[in-house]
Amino acid sequence: MAFGKRLRFFRNRKGLTQKQVGETVGFQGKTSEVRMAQYETEARTPKDALVKQLADLYGISPKAITVPDIDSEVGLMHTLFALEDMYGLRIDTIDDVPCLTLDHGKSNTYIRMLEFFEQWQGMSAKVKSGEITAEEYDNWRYNYSSEDTPGIHVKNLARVLDLK
Repeated sequence: MAFGKRLRFFRNRKGLTQKQVGETVGFQGKTSEVRMAQYETEARTPKDALVKQLADLYGISPKAITVPDIDSEVGLMHTLFALEDMYGLRIDTIDDVPCLTLDHGKSNTYIRMLEFFEQWQGMSAKVKSGEITAEEYDNWRYNYSSEDTPGIHVKNLARVLDLK
């Protein structure tokens, strides 16, 4: 999730207006709402000190607002948390082992992501069985786009409808 969307997400989560947030962090009058709108649309980027103020206001870590750095474990965790907010990714367990699942309640997202995950799992299985090479698998992953994906398969749609 982009920085501006994260700001808006956490502001809405607290039930605050842009003006309220702007005034709380020290902007005066009409500029408070305008300035926060600029940050949420990413027309401006706040300095680290303001990000810290906003995080404190929302009761969260500044890392939850900023675009996560997936090159660190903490950054990866905040990326996963953002995916939970955006796409309904959930943490669960299978055989007492943590695993990631999709929230069935987000039906449109669930159906698309289920299809994408099944394609990924299918390609992974092909490389494990020797049907394709690791290089072919990497080529598929690094060139992946939604245009390359077929429509929802009938078996997937039937499975989703059974879950509702």
